[in-house]
Amino acid sequence: MAVIPTSAQPIKIAILAMGGEGGGVLADWVVALGEAHGYIAQTTSVAGVAQRTGATIYYLELFPRAAAEAAGAAPVLALIPTQGDVDVLIASELMEAGRALQRGLVTKDRTTLIASTHRVYAIAEKSALGDGVADSAALEAACVDAAQRFIRFDMAAAAERSGSVISAVLFGALCASATLPFGREAFEATIRAGGVGVEASLRAFGEGLRLALEPPPPAGPTERPAPAMPPQSHAHPAVDALLKRVHSQFSEAARPWLGEGLRRTIDYQDPAYGALYLERMARIAAAGDDALTVETARHLALWMAYEDTVRVADLKLRAGRFQRVRSEVKVGQAQLLDIHEFLHPRLQEICDTLPAGLGRWLAASGTPRRWVERFTQHGRVVKTSSLRGYLMLYALAGLRRWRRGSQRYQVENARIEAWLAQIHAALPGQPALALEIARCQRLVTGYSDTHERGVRHFEQLMAAARRLAGREDAAAALRRLRDAALADEHGKALGAALTAAGV
Repeated sequence: MAVIPTSAQPIKIAILAMGGEGGGVLADWVVALGEAHGYIAQTTSVAGVAQRTGATIYYLELFPRAAAEAAGAAPVLALIPTQGDVDVLIASELMEAGRALQRGLVTKDRTTLIASTHRVYAIAEKSALGDGVADSAALEAACVDAAQRFIRFDMAAAAERSGSVISAVLFGALCASATLPFGREAFEATIRAGGVGVEASLRAFGEGLRLALEPPPPAGPTERPAPAMPPQSHAHPAVDALLKRVHSQFSEAARPWLGEGLRRTIDYQDPAYGALYLERMARIAAAGDDALTVETARHLALWMAYEDTVRVADLKLRAGRFQRVRSEVKVGQAQLLDIHEFLHPRLQEICDTLPAGLGRWLAASGTPRRWVERFTQHGRVVKTSSLRGYLMLYALAGLRRWRRGSQRYQVENARIEAWLAQIHAALPGQPALALEIARCQRLVTGYSDTHERGVRHFEQLMAAARRLAGREDAAAALRRLRDAALADEHGKALGAALTAAGV
C-alpha cells in the first residue's frame, strides 16, 4: 500500500465570515486557485447557529498533486480545523478573529492571521444590560500576541470604496501574505475566471493587496470620544432658542453632551420635548458638578428617547435607512429592492402604545386581551418597500404626536422624575452617591424581557441607594451593586451583592 511521505503536508486554511460577506466565494476562489496550479483541494463549511448566528467557518486544505502521484495514493484531508494546526486564518471581522483565538486555531509558531479591524457587534454585545461592546484594542493586542503574523486593516471600508464585497479584499490580503505559492497574476486570473462582478472584485483585490503590504494602523481608542460642540444657531426658531440656552446656561465641558442630548430628544419627539430635557438638566447643572452634569445628560437623553413601537416604525421608514440597505446589498441601477420587516409586538407593547386609560383596560381585560394575544403570537412580515406596508408603518409612526398620552410615556416619565428626584436628594451631602445614582440608568435598556429585567434591577438599586444614604461608603457600595447587576441579567449576582452590602 502506497504511503505519502510525511514531509508532504497540505496547506491548511480556515475562513471565518459573517453571512453576506462572500465567505463562500472566497473559499471557492482559493479552491479554484489551487486546482489550477497543481493542487488537490478540499473545502467544507459549518454554519454557526449558537454563538453567532450567520457566522460560517470554511475550512480548506490544498495538497500538491505531484506528491500524491509520486506516492501513488490520494491524500486524506481533514474536514474541520483543529487546534494548533492551521497555517492561515482569515477573519472577516475582528470579533471573528477573537473567536478563532478562543478555539485555539491561531498559534505563534505557524499561523498567519488576516482579519478586518471593523466591528459587527455580536448578540452578547448588543443584549448586554450595560455597554457590552468588546474592547477592540485589547482584541487586536491578543491577536498580535497569538499569531506568527497578523495582517489587519479596515477591510469593510476598503470594500466600500471599491464598490465590491469584503471577500475580494480578503483575497488581496491573502495574496500579499505570500502564504500561498502563487503570484498576483494567478490570483487575478482566478477572479476573472469567476465571471461575476470581475472589475469591482479586481479593484477590491488590488486595494486589499496594497493595504496589506503597508504597516498596520494603530489600534483605535478604547474610549468613545465626546460629541462635537453643538452649533451656535439653527434655522428653526424653536431649536435656535434651545441651542442658545445650551451655550449660555451650561458649562463648556457639558455643552457637547447637552447638544447631543438635545438633538436626540428633538429627533425623537419635537422641540418642546427638547425644552423639557434642558429644563431637567438645568436643575442638575445648578449644583456646579460637571461630572454629574455630563453623566446625567447622557443617561437622561437615552431614557427620554426610549424605544417604543412608534420609534421603531419611524426609524424603519427613514430615507437614510433605505439608502443604507441599498448600499449594503449593492443594488444596481436596473435592480429592484424589496425590504421585508419581521415585527412581533407583544401585548405589553400594544398596550403601551395606546392612550394610558385604554392601555390599562386592555391589559386587565379578559376576552379582548386573549384575542389580541392570539392575533400577535406569531408576529408578521411587513414589506416596507411596498405601498401597503409603508403606509401601515407610516400610520404607526404618525402616532408620535399623541405619544405623551400613551401608557408607556406616562410610566417612563414617572420613572425619570423619580430618578432625578433621588439624584437631587443625594446632592447636598453626598455628591459622589448622586453620580452613582445617575449612572444606574445604564440598566434601563433594551426591549421586551431584557427591558423588564433591567427596570426591575434598576428599581432594586434605587431602593438600595435610599438605604445607603448617609453611609460613608454609600457611593462605593452602590457602584459595586451596579456592577453586579450589569454582570448578570438574571439578578443572581445582584442578590448576592445586596446581601453582602447589608441592604
